Amino acid sequence: MVAKFLFPVNFAGLVQKIAFQIGNFTIYWYGILVALGFLVGLWTASRRASHEGIRSETIVDLGPWLILGTLIGARGLYVISYWREDFAGKSPWQIFNIRGGGLVFYGGLIGASLACILYARRKKLPLWKVADILAPSIALGHAFGRLGCLSNGCCYGRLCNLPWSIQFPYGHATYPNRVHPTQIYESLLNLGLYAFLAWRFRHKKFDGEIFSLYLVWYAALRALVEMFRGDYTTYYLGGHATPAQVLSIGIFAAGLLLWRVLSAPQAKAPRPKS
Repeated sequence: MVAKFLFPVNFAGLVQKIAFQIGNFTIYWYGILVALGFLVGLWTASRRASHEGIRSETIVDLGPWLILGTLIGARGLYVISYWREDFAGKSPWQIFNIRGGGLVFYGGLIGASLACILYARRKKLPLWKVADILAPSIALGHAFGRLGCLSNGCCYGRLCNLPWSIQFPYGHATYPNRVHPTQIYESLLNLGLYAFLAWRFRHKKFDGEIFSLYLVWYAALRALVEMFRGDYTTYYLGGHATPAQVLSIGIFAAGLLLWRVLSAPQAKAPRPKS
């Protein structure tokens, strides 16, 4: 039995999917990076919990709920979106094969949000405090996840001749052209969003503020990155918007609405200093 390890991006600028192989069993960088993003995000959220008077262990215990909700939502939306291309006429078991990719972030966000609501109700936790604790870590975990997309070759960009363009290996839909590294764009933007939200968390004025800010800013950043994406075959709004940009409009509006609703009853009452 031979084990082989490969870096996610080699020095020729070609993206590598496989992390290592043990015999015929293959582990992909996509899965490793997504799992790493989740663990780092959950750890940072647990460290943040004490500022809201919630035990770190309570946030850690939320982890399995978030994993289940994220996987069901992310995979479910992917299957719905790409049924004709990837699943029609194939074995039903293919729906559950996520080791090499096939997750939609917005679906995962919706699934994780529902799981969080159920957990908060079950444990009688203040929902919007929990949401604020988690919000910065969603951006941080997503930064790792987008690097997983880079290694997997999905979510790729349009043709690009700039110095930082990348080339995917032979067999990829874009080979031998060079394209925008949209996965890196979004990863860096998510890191910036994490830093901003983590700072704002310590100065927030009402419960739900940080989660509302996350929805608004991520939707805007995602819509921006989508302008450089090259992997869509379907467009909306007269051929001018990607599916994710259409969803971003709804997420952006939901964030603004949450901000307005949650800030109103607390605006006159100063938040006690922690």
